[in-house]
Amino acid sequence: MSSWNLDSWRNKPILQQPVYKDQELLKEVEDKLSKYPPLVFAEEVRSLKKRFAAVTEGKAFLLQGGDCAESFAEFNADTIRDFFKVFLQMSVILTFAGGKPVVKVGRIAGQFAKPRSSDFETINDVTLPSYRGDIINSIEFTKEAREPDPFRMLSAYNQSAATQNLIRAFARGGFADLRKVHRWNLDFSAGTTADKRYQQLSDKIEQALNFMGACGITPENTPSLAQTVLYTSHEALLLNYEEALTRKDSITGKYYDCSAHMLWIGDRTRQVDGAHVEFLRGVENPVGIKAGPTTTTDDLLLLLDKLNPSNESGKINIIVRMGAEKLTDYLPTLIKAVKKEGKKVLWSCDPMHGNTIKASNNYKTREFHNVLQEVKNFFAIHKSEGTHAGGIHLEMTGKDVTECIGGGQNIGEENLSSRYHTHCDPRLNAHQALELAFLIADTLKAAK
Repeated sequence: MSSWNLDSWRNKPILQQPVYKDQELLKEVEDKLSKYPPLVFAEEVRSLKKRFAAVTEGKAFLLQGGDCAESFAEFNADTIRDFFKVFLQMSVILTFAGGKPVVKVGRIAGQFAKPRSSDFETINDVTLPSYRGDIINSIEFTKEAREPDPFRMLSAYNQSAATQNLIRAFARGGFADLRKVHRWNLDFSAGTTADKRYQQLSDKIEQALNFMGACGITPENTPSLAQTVLYTSHEALLLNYEEALTRKDSITGKYYDCSAHMLWIGDRTRQVDGAHVEFLRGVENPVGIKAGPTTTTDDLLLLLDKLNPSNESGKINIIVRMGAEKLTDYLPTLIKAVKKEGKKVLWSCDPMHGNTIKASNNYKTREFHNVLQEVKNFFAIHKSEGTHAGGIHLEMTGKDVTECIGGGQNIGEENLSSRYHTHCDPRLNAHQALELAFLIADTLKAAK
C-alpha cells in the first residue's frame, strides 16, 4: 500500500463534508486544536483493543451505545449521569446473564457530526444546507445558523473534555460501586416490567456481594467491584477535527486518534479509495465498519485488507445495520466470506439504522419490535454459522423520551410529539434500552 501520513486523506475523494467559506480561519482552528491536550491516551486505546480481541474470540460481549448526535444545548451533568446509570444497568444485566465481561463503549464525548442523505433541506420553499451536527452548524433553520463554522470544533472539543472528565469521575469515584446497584434505576421506569426484573437481579447481586464480603472479598480489596471503564467512540466523519487530534505515541512511535478510543466509518463513507478509509488505515485505534445491505463481500474484504493488513485481533468491529427484514438475506454471505478468508473481526449488531420509518404524523421513528427482531435474527445467524455474535450498538438515552414506538410503555405514534427531543435520529429511551438488555440477556443465557 502507498505510504500514509496525517494529511494523505486530503488527496482522496471525500463525501459528507462541510464547505467552509474561510479556509484561513479553518486552518487557524485546526492548528489550535493540534496543540490541545489529547482527549484519550494511547495506553487506553491499547487496552480497548485487547478487550475487543476477547470479544472477537467469544470471551466477552460488547455494549456500545449513546446519543444519535450530541448537542451543545442539552449538555449538562444530569444528562451524562442518567446515560451512565442506564449503561451500568444494561452492563450488569448482560454480565449476569452471559457470565462474561461486558466491554462498555459509549457514543459520547465526540459524537457531534452526522452524515445526511441530502446536502440541502427545504422547508416552505426555503432551501438551506442540511444540519450536519453541532460540530459543524446549528439545527436552527436560518441561513446564518446553517453556515459551517470552524469555531464549533473548539466547542466540541471543550464539551468532550468536560464529558470525559465526568465519565472518569463516575467510573472510578464510587458511582459504579456494585453495592449501589439498587440506586442506578431511573425514577420514570419505576413499576414497569423491566424495572421489576432489574430489582430482582439487584437483590441477587446484593446477596452475592454479602456472601463475598463474608469471605473477605470487598470493593476495598477488589477494586473491580467498585470501579469500571467506559470507553468513548464516535463516527470519524469530520476529518479536519480527527487529524488535528491525532498524536504520535512517544512509546511506540505509532499514531493514535486521541479524540476517542474507538472510531467508526459510516455506511455512506466507507469507499475503499476514499478519504475516510485513508485516514483511519493509519491510526492504531480500533475501527468500526458500518455494513448495510449494499455492502458486498468484495468491498468488505478489501476494507479489511486496507484497514487491518496484519489481521490483528481486536482492530476491526463490523457493525451490521441492515434492518430486520434484510438481515437474513445479506448477513450470512458476509459472514461466510470473512470466515473463509480467516479474518479476525468482532461482529456487532446495530438494530437501529436499518429500521427507521416515518410515522403517519411525519415523525421519524423506529418500531421496538423491529429493533428486537433484528437482534434476534443477528444472534440466530451467528449461531447457525458457528461464529460469535459479539455485541450490540444502540442509539439510546437515559432520558424519558418518546422517539421510538412500542415496548413495555406502549408508546404509539400519537405519543411521539410529547417528548421527541433528538437532534437527528430517534433513540431508545432508558426503559426501552433496559427491555432490550433483558431480551439480549435471555439469548445469552440460552447460548451458554
